[in-house]
Amino acid sequence: MSTHTVRRGAGATVVRMAFDPGAVARAFSEHRFDEALDHLAADVKWTIVGGMVLEGADAVRRTCRDTLASLKGTSVEFDRRVTAGGADVVAVDTVARYVRPDGVTAVASCAIYEFADDKIAAITSYAVEVDPADPGAQPPPHM
Repeated sequence: MSTHTVRRGAGATVVRMAFDPGAVARAFSEHRFDEALDHLAADVKWTIVGGMVLEGADAVRRTCRDTLASLKGTSVEFDRRVTAGGADVVAVDTVARYVRPDGVTAVASCAIYEFADDKIAAITSYAVEVDPADPGAQPPPHM
């Protein structure tokens, strides 16, 4: 972990705060983007496996804003949060329930975050819809 210096007030009090890549990765994976977006490298690459590849911080920020907009009126509950890794690579495994007035969707996901100089340089995300009642089972068929 590296540290950052913050100066408070005219007295130049110096506070050293440790950068925590696990906290940044968890925030991103839990849709708390406001806590993570300042940590994007300008040339970040986000690979959403089976979906799309986003290149650059602006594209990632735009997708995060769109994600938050699509979650308006939705309660997000996490049944599982597991974080593993170190200073340069962090993996976050989650099972989330998205509760809307019209029903519940559950998604199991894993994202691998690669850091360089305290910035997210790359994200690789995997996600699959699962049965909300049994995350280890196949999702119910769509009607």
